[in-house]
Amino acid sequence: MSPEDVLSYPSKVLTDEQRKFYFENGYLELKNFVPIKIVKKLVKITNNFIEKSKNYKNSNKIFDLAPEHSVNKPTVRRIKRPDEQHIEYWKFASGFIAKLAEDIAGPNVVFHHSKLNFKWFDKSDKVKWHQDIQFFPHTNYNVFTIGCYLEHTDMNNGPVAVLPKSHEGPLYNQYDNKNNWVGALSEEDLKVIDLSNVKYLMGGPGSITIHNCRTLHASPPSKSKNPRPLLLNCYSSSDAKPYTPHPDLSKHAYEVVRGKLDLWAQHDPRPCMIPPDWSGGYTSIFAAQAGEDN
Repeated sequence: MSPEDVLSYPSKVLTDEQRKFYFENGYLELKNFVPIKIVKKLVKITNNFIEKSKNYKNSNKIFDLAPEHSVNKPTVRRIKRPDEQHIEYWKFASGFIAKLAEDIAGPNVVFHHSKLNFKWFDKSDKVKWHQDIQFFPHTNYNVFTIGCYLEHTDMNNGPVAVLPKSHEGPLYNQYDNKNNWVGALSEEDLKVIDLSNVKYLMGGPGSITIHNCRTLHASPPSKSKNPRPLLLNCYSSSDAKPYTPHPDLSKHAYEVVRGKLDLWAQHDPRPCMIPPDWSGGYTSIFAAQAGEDN
């Protein structure tokens, strides 16, 4: 669904000015948007998962663990598929946040995936510049991710960084020169991109980040020893159809969370790079960018 089509429907949560800003710039931030009562519930559940991670030495179907993870220093880089790990994560994704997603996707919204990423002031908590859609190509680019900070986030603990209007620019190669998937732009490409206008999305617990699947984004390393959890839910307009294997298929993937399923795909003529065949499984962007998968 095109921005013009989406804007023809009345907004449910956002103002028309906010929606227009998103479509023009490829991102949006909403300070302290989620009620603190909901945030505290999610934080409690998340802390329980961190405690549970101490029982594992290696990454598995639930946790992506940093190499230095231990009982005394649990370093969870990601809780995988939180939507199927706890009912409250799914209620949040399919209820409160899905209503927000409708203002971006249009009336028919499909859930794609969720993840809960952390910053721990460890060796691998920097996220390099990348775009999302090369991980999971769709027939059009009305695909986006809504993040929710569960703790206060500022320049000290690695906020999301976006490059405004980059969603209207090119898609970049996210393989290295040996054709290994690294999920990040090359240094050569970064040298010719003007990053002087980068915006850092920050805020208190419950603050929201939204970025389009083509938007260049990254996250600087944390300088704080306190973990920074960011709960991310990805959605698409129902007329944006995936055509490669899902990188981390949960039981809720492709579920319609608002409206109904479109039976016709809308096609954007701009090409998209194809990722590796994810049907055998996927680790995480942290592992890919650190070269752990190669």
